[in-house]
Amino acid sequence: MNPAHPDSPVQPTLADQLPDLAEVPEFLLDDAVLESFLAWARGRGITPYPAQEEAATALAAGDNVILATPTGSGKSLVATAAHFIALAHGQRTFYTAPIKALVSEKFFALCEIFGPEKVGMMTGDATVNGRAPIICATAEIVANIALRDGAAADIDQVVMDEFHYYSEPDRGWAWQVPLLELHQAQFLLMSATLGDTTWLEKDLEQRTGRTSTTVSGTTRPVPLDFHYVYTPVHETVEELLDTGRAPIYLVHFSQREAAERAQALTSVHLLGDKAQTAERKAAIAEAISSFRFSSAFGRTLSGLLRKGIGVHHAGMLPKYRRLVEKLAQQGLLTVICGTDTLGVGINVPIRTVVLTGLAKYDGIRHRVLKSREFHQIAGRAGRAGYDTEGTVIVEAPDHEIENYRLRQKAGSDPKKLKKMRKKHAPEGRATWSESTFERLTTAEPEELVSQFRMSNAMLINVVARDQWTYAALKGLLRGNHDTRAKQNQEILTTLDLYRGLLRAGIVEEVAADTPSGKDARLTRELQRDFALNQPLSPFALAALDLLDPESPTYTLDVISTFEAILDEPGQILTAQQRARRGEEIAALKAEGVEYTERMALVEEITWDMPLHDELEQAYGIFCETNPWAKDFRLSPKSVVREMIEKAMTFSDLVSTYSLARAEGVVLRYLTDAWRTLSHSVPPEHRTEELEDILVWLGELIRQVDSSLVDEWAAMSDPDVPVTAEQVAEHAFGVGDASLLSSNPRALRRMVRNHLFRHVELFAFERENQLAELDSSLDTPPDWPAEMDAYFDEYDDVGTDTAARSGDLVLITEDAGTWTVRQIIDDPEGDHGWAFEGVVDLAATDDAGDVRLRSLQVIRG
Repeated sequence: MNPAHPDSPVQPTLADQLPDLAEVPEFLLDDAVLESFLAWARGRGITPYPAQEEAATALAAGDNVILATPTGSGKSLVATAAHFIALAHGQRTFYTAPIKALVSEKFFALCEIFGPEKVGMMTGDATVNGRAPIICATAEIVANIALRDGAAADIDQVVMDEFHYYSEPDRGWAWQVPLLELHQAQFLLMSATLGDTTWLEKDLEQRTGRTSTTVSGTTRPVPLDFHYVYTPVHETVEELLDTGRAPIYLVHFSQREAAERAQALTSVHLLGDKAQTAERKAAIAEAISSFRFSSAFGRTLSGLLRKGIGVHHAGMLPKYRRLVEKLAQQGLLTVICGTDTLGVGINVPIRTVVLTGLAKYDGIRHRVLKSREFHQIAGRAGRAGYDTEGTVIVEAPDHEIENYRLRQKAGSDPKKLKKMRKKHAPEGRATWSESTFERLTTAEPEELVSQFRMSNAMLINVVARDQWTYAALKGLLRGNHDTRAKQNQEILTTLDLYRGLLRAGIVEEVAADTPSGKDARLTRELQRDFALNQPLSPFALAALDLLDPESPTYTLDVISTFEAILDEPGQILTAQQRARRGEEIAALKAEGVEYTERMALVEEITWDMPLHDELEQAYGIFCETNPWAKDFRLSPKSVVREMIEKAMTFSDLVSTYSLARAEGVVLRYLTDAWRTLSHSVPPEHRTEELEDILVWLGELIRQVDSSLVDEWAAMSDPDVPVTAEQVAEHAFGVGDASLLSSNPRALRRMVRNHLFRHVELFAFERENQLAELDSSLDTPPDWPAEMDAYFDEYDDVGTDTAARSGDLVLITEDAGTWTVRQIIDDPEGDHGWAFEGVVDLAATDDAGDVRLRSLQVIRG
């Protein structure tokens, strides 16, 4: 659906098409609702496929529907019909998806279709318009509501997209629980790769009392043409361009490979003949003219986009991913180098999918793709309404390509063939062949596999119900989709968990009118989403009482306490560990320590873990009375703290640890830290310094990427809908971050950080980094000379808490410029040396980061 431009007249929404059912005879209700929806579709030039109309008709009749049609057959339209039908009957409907990005995408799409006041969103860490009749939510949200409220839940309909996630080992429970508990609800389960669902159809009928209809079929609106090729990727791309089969999505199984491939393709001419090239370049330049490429990878991406090359993976900043999707939807990109996230319903319309391999590392082992994974990715090829067929190409492994070329060179000469030295597949890695390809193209998706499991968090949600706990648990443990043997094991696990909650005093047994004469209840109230939004927050709050408010590091220790409960940003921590090990190896080498001994000594080095021993000890004590906390893991780390201690910007952090390909991971972590600290630290533990840090961190996040849906979490009332302007802003990517100078408190902190960053680098004599930091200055200081002069006078430069004190920073604020003096904390306390700079506010607003007009060193 194309959104209305912000300046265009208000367009009627689908909600405006709702029929007045009070005037419709009962026996015509279903037809009236369905006809209203189909009239809206026809008005938008949409003619539903037979499968779409069949599914919508069944939904209007009140049936459950399992929609197992191929990718590209319009499941989104059926989901829209389901929401419309529920809305017409005054019901509340939930859309669920496996990842927050997809929930966000659907939220804004439905806001455009139904109007913002009708649509809300819940992702565990952000709630918008939470009382709306249409809610977009992650599967875990719906599962936790089902566990807490059972059939009494305020949910009349559930639309579960990408339902094959039912088989995911870690998350499948969240897709099964709603089916087990929401007996009152109507279900629409959608996926192109479900396998045989006969058992599921019968199970749904038995639980809900509704007829269940499976709508399936193997005929795609846009058929697929499969090929296995022995040409290197760049040759494959050139062949596809020559035969008019662009746009092309190149699928990789690591973010690094996707980014490197995009760079490698810059030498391939992608934009057509001379006239076409000029026209396409102009269109791309116009489309991205007002977009701020504010980060290291952003500048790389800008150059790639101008050549018609996109990059798309989860490690990118959300605004970059959304820009690539937008340009792809406008038909401006020839090639997109991405990862297999394409298989999760991300909206990137393409003609051809090229899989650069058929094996991936899944976090545990390197393995060949499953049939379901292959078909989810391949199914994205072919654009309905544009292409008569989609093309799917699988690249042979490198060693097979080399062997193929050797055979071609040898021809039919038996002597040459005999002498041919074949290449072998790399050891320790899964490989594939043409027979693997042929098997996957014809194989049916694997059967859905139950992944039910019980946890403390699930058990607490069930005990919190008003109804009899034993009956509710029996329904879950004996009514789930597991085998009898696995159910027995899960029952034993649940008994252990229950006894632990009793011993901890979280659950107590009380007399009740039940067959056993007793029931269970919670002894304390827990927030409804305690297991979703930083579940260890209660521990962090308790641990704050162990800190010394008089300590000079108190504010940093508060931050470290909450950083310890955040999910681990793996790429950041690995990079920090690598850097610490590298520094130690260099030091040991300088001391003459032998290689073997050096490697043994650094083996134990990990990333920095402030308060590790204190927090681990406190956590052990906390778990004795809060056994549910054992479901989660404490993880001390220092990301925000390090940024404060070293006065680092977002760009500094990315550059220091070479995280350009993981900027999205960095931003997500900083956003989680900011939100958790903002919402969780009680007033008695909030210092003025912490308040300054929160303002700075929030503004830093907004300047890096203001498109995050999590911004809506900052709204004072989560029951308030977004506005039509906000919907249009999201859809078009207009409206960049607000001017940095409009938040003077945050800017003061950033200016202080910028000057102290100079102190930090000066202290460690990192003249190259200082030169890079001041590269925009016409006449930067002569840092080597200044260092020589300073260290002739003093032995050290202070970089501790005292050196970062606001007392050593003087800022004079004038219109257009600020003057700032950062006094150096020398060991003698003379304070005669300083760095003095002039901040250019206009350039700062333009860059979204501090920009100096001049900088000089003041000598004592």
